[in-house]
Amino acid sequence: MEQQTEQSRIESRSAAEFVNHVLASEPRIAVFDCDGTLWAADTGSEFLTWSLEQGLVSRETADWILGRYSQYRQGLVTQTEICGEMTQMYAGLREEELRSAVEKFCHGFVHPHIFEEMERVVKQLQIAGTKVWAVSSTNAWVVQAGAERFGIPPERVLGTRVLIRDGVATSTLLAVPTGAAKVEALHEAGIDKPDAVFGNSIHDAAMLAIAGRPYAVNPTPALLELAHAEGWPVYWPEAVRPQSAAV
Repeated sequence: MEQQTEQSRIESRSAAEFVNHVLASEPRIAVFDCDGTLWAADTGSEFLTWSLEQGLVSRETADWILGRYSQYRQGLVTQTEICGEMTQMYAGLREEELRSAVEKFCHGFVHPHIFEEMERVVKQLQIAGTKVWAVSSTNAWVVQAGAERFGIPPERVLGTRVLIRDGVATSTLLAVPTGAAKVEALHEAGIDKPDAVFGNSIHDAAMLAIAGRPYAVNPTPALLELAHAEGWPVYWPEAVRPQSAAV
């Protein structure tokens, strides 16, 4: 009952109250999902569309990935498969070229959609000495560039990665952190039980489950249902807060 009461209090809190609540717990390690949690944009799909419009890959590659993405939407391709393939599609491009494209993309498609209170939480946690990590199934080039705005260093950003050989992206997958693989990625980084974890989708559930304090931020319906069942606090950023959760 006490856990459910705390959940209700968080869900109805203002941005300032939420920030203060997170800071009050003084987490030593805090982990954040990115898409839907730090910002509203779905950068995985949006960068896919944008990069095709920019002509970063061949027509043949574009047709292939669009077909695979359509199958993913139909439930015929798994989350792990599509996230890997949406990174492998850039094989043959120089990483320098990819990072330059990502910077341009983030300026137009990520920065305008950052949740202001989440940016405050991250930056104030870091001022207080918290080690902040970001974990996402989106390609590491995008999430590293997006996380830079929050002051999160690249070495603490875990995204989908491929092997880089002689400065050129290959199709060899190194990591696809989604679902339980997010927990595995954190384990590999030496983090077994983070003090606080923030996520927005069911793909963050395994990561939230290992947290000292889990927070469902801007949750999808599936995660909202799980959060209510588990008694996890729910927070709706003011930019996307539904009327039913208004303070």
